[in-house]
Amino acid sequence: MVEGDCMYSYALLESGCYYLIQEKEDSPVSLIKVTVDTDYCLYVTNYAEVPVLEWKKKSDPIFDILELLSDDKVKEWESVYNDNQDAYYEEDDE
Repeated sequence: MVEGDCMYSYALLESGCYYLIQEKEDSPVSLIKVTVDTDYCLYVTNYAEVPVLEWKKKSDPIFDILELLSDDKVKEWESVYNDNQDAYYEEDDE
């Protein structure tokens, strides 16, 4: 594959689903959830250290869609993620 070639776009993603994606060939794997689907764009939550909510054009490239998470995997991830968030906020209270 030639550098810069894109295999996928956001148009392939479905609202309400969680995906593991790589936006660029050299970027880290990201967990995202599509929350709103319009005619030309998607409102996406990117779960980094802090969730980032942003609009993406359906034509925006994605290097690779690694996985569509099952409901069971989403629940498993949410329990770990929420535990980590709680620990983070508890440290701030001191």
